[in-house]
Amino acid sequence: MAENTENAPFDPALGGIEPHAPLLAAPPEGQQLYKIMTVENLLRSVSGGYLYFNRVDSYRDFPNADWRDGEQLQQDRTANTASRFEKAPDFSAAHYYDRSRYRTYACCFSLENSDHIWSEYANGSAHGKVGIAFDFAKLRAVINETMKVGNGLVYRGEPCKQIFSVNYGVVDYLSWEEARENTERLPNPIRYTYIKDKRFANERELRVSLSALGIGRYVLADRTEMNFPPGLQLGFDFQLAIGNRTVTEIFPGPGCDLDFLRTELGKLGIEALDNGGADGAA
Repeated sequence: MAENTENAPFDPALGGIEPHAPLLAAPPEGQQLYKIMTVENLLRSVSGGYLYFNRVDSYRDFPNADWRDGEQLQQDRTANTASRFEKAPDFSAAHYYDRSRYRTYACCFSLENSDHIWSEYANGSAHGKVGIAFDFAKLRAVINETMKVGNGLVYRGEPCKQIFSVNYGVVDYLSWEEARENTERLPNPIRYTYIKDKRFANERELRVSLSALGIGRYVLADRTEMNFPPGLQLGFDFQLAIGNRTVTEIFPGPGCDLDFLRTELGKLGIEALDNGGADGAA
């Protein structure tokens, strides 16, 4: 993944570390985060050494999915469409926001270990559900360091150059149909990434986003244009994270095949789920 080819005056190989933090709401000191996964997906993530990020416009394949995730607000679209770039009059702000959305990924956590997230997520597993608790401050530090190194992302099985910026924030729940963000000026596209309709408020989501600029084209080393896949993998060492308490707990949920989970995590060097927790094997 090499360069931009559309006469844009920036270096797309350089992503940023929390460049939009002032626009986002951070959780309080000491915040724990919770993620519900199928046993199968947890084992894939541990064995593959990654956190999985979904492209925000791809949440459509499960009940109650937010298919408007990351989309510009309904009340904003008319004004966004009318706003044109001086040097590219056929390209509107609405185009820019749509393209930014297509280039934005999220890894989602909850601020609460609630009945809601257990009922809504990780359904349909043959081996049940499992919950993972993270220390937010430590998780943030680990991800930021991975992004600084610039080789944590994988595209088509190969490490990517760093075109993505990472940000963290608590999702703002509004009426998607009625709210407006462009009343005084056009908003930064990151705002749309951290807004969801109020009907999803029970999620109490903390989101980690990876976003590339919504202008220009990105090409690979062989000069073919990059397509932004529905998901990306960010390098994450679960065994190390358990040892340093970035992951504070792994605990079984409804229908969890605990013997299977213990056995499979043990093969990966993790002593699993004694008294509800998990520890890195010595």
